[in-house]
Amino acid sequence: MTAARGDTAGDAATPLLVACALRIEQAALRSAARGAPEGYAVLRTGMGPRAAERAVGHALGRPGWERAAVLATGFCAGLLPGMHPGDLVVAEQTRDHRGAVTCTGTALLAEALARAAPGRAVHTGTLTGSDHVVRGRERAHLRAAGALAVDMESAATLWAATRGGAGGERPVAAVRVIVDAPEHELVRIGTVRGGISAFRVLRAVMPAFYEWHRSLLLPRR
Repeated sequence: MTAARGDTAGDAATPLLVACALRIEQAALRSAARGAPEGYAVLRTGMGPRAAERAVGHALGRPGWERAAVLATGFCAGLLPGMHPGDLVVAEQTRDHRGAVTCTGTALLAEALARAAPGRAVHTGTLTGSDHVVRGRERAHLRAAGALAVDMESAATLWAATRGGAGGERPVAAVRVIVDAPEHELVRIGTVRGGISAFRVLRAVMPAFYEWHRSLLLPRR
């Protein structure tokens, strides 16, 4: 876990833990971390739901991080026709085989993202979890079940953060950048361009994460 300023949360009553899975996602987040507020950290969990759940549970057990707000982020696969690489997904809830976790401040976060990445579509709805890369018919099945995007770590991250949906007071959120979609699957040549687009968007939206955190947790003046 890498903190923007120091390695503890001693300067923030309720810090912000931003969790991602991949090294490239971490690189995008780190490159945008200049000017980050106190008590902010990026955690690279590793790939897959088990790795995410284990890493987040460990991080939240560290002194000073027990009450941290948690935001899962990185790349995802869009499930709706018309989605494009670089579109943003804000979860109203994350869902996997164990159940759903309701996210905090979705509308506020979506508005902040629209300001941070003007011209990019921002989709809100259910973000579903998987333990593998989803393709073809399985995408259609998940879409029919009400999901608008899928990734492997967000649901597990928020499940761990809320102790199985019962975390109560802990603010949680999930923001994903689409890297492939029904008309832009990973197997296609356009994936490289889509990946670059998604990387740039992820790097651009960090200020929206800070705004979400401040608006939810700092006292009003």
